Amino acid sequence: MALRACGLIIFRRHLIPKMDNTAVEFLLLQASDGIHHWTPPKGHVEPGESDLDTALRETQEEAGIEAGQLTIIEGFRRELNYVAWEKPKTVIYWLAEVKDYDVEVRLSPEHQAYRWLGLDEACQLAQFKDLKAVLQEGHQFLCSTAP
Repeated sequence: MALRACGLIIFRRHLIPKMDNTAVEFLLLQASDGIHHWTPPKGHVEPGESDLDTALRETQEEAGIEAGQLTIIEGFRRELNYVAWEKPKTVIYWLAEVKDYDVEVRLSPEHQAYRWLGLDEACQLAQFKDLKAVLQEGHQFLCSTAP
């Protein structure tokens, strides 16, 4: 049976002065172990827990950001299927915007660093092509639905 994990692609927007343009920055966390890879907060589904509840719980545990500090973006949900540690794995991501641009990020021991990054920088740090594709799709979705 495939491992199942869920997470949130957390982002914030800020106005770029003089350009009348909004930039999107994604939150990536650096793992404390293994290859120190960078990913959005995510984790395994616990018995009786919904996928979205898992994503919200993991975000609070790993980044210290609570559900009430986020707005889940309707219409965006992506499922990745790959092999990790020689086992099939499914990861489901939603887009979530922080309500406060300066939200405090409090890392769990599972992570050693975090960064807010534009799309290009986020894709450079994300070592897995599936994750890069999800970040690009999320960015494109946000740009196509911007107010």
